Amino acid sequence: MRSSGREVDCSPKAAREVCEAIKGKTLPNARSFLEDVASMKIPVAFRRYKLKVGHKSQLQGFPSGRFPQKTAKEILGVLDNLEANAEFKGLDAEKIKIIHAVAHRGRKIKGYTPRAHGRSSPSLNTLTHIELVAGEA
Repeated sequence: MRSSGREVDCSPKAAREVCEAIKGKTLPNARSFLEDVASMKIPVAFRRYKLKVGHKSQLQGFPSGRFPQKTAKEILGVLDNLEANAEFKGLDAEKIKIIHAVAHRGRKIKGYTPRAHGRSSPSLNTLTHIELVAGEA
């Protein structure tokens, strides 16, 4: 079964790293991992977008990492939807494993920040599409 969050207001780069971290985990393990990331207990390893990212001592094997709290909360919502879809189909939520987790860039929301002397600067907010696919392990 699958679940998706369309035009979620979070960073696509952070969402990509969190999706890589939860891929292959069962639903309870992914839920506890995301809750720990949201409460800043466990960092997420940033493997691709790692320039100027500080090292975290809790990470083994890959030093660069962050605590993407907003992204973790948004992906938790998509994970809740995935669990509800599994229960609707009559599957056991404890045995379900995430086999596909991906984040794509969505549309950009244009905005303007007023500056001094009547000028303005553009600001773009990029939205994110999140897809989760799971199956019984």
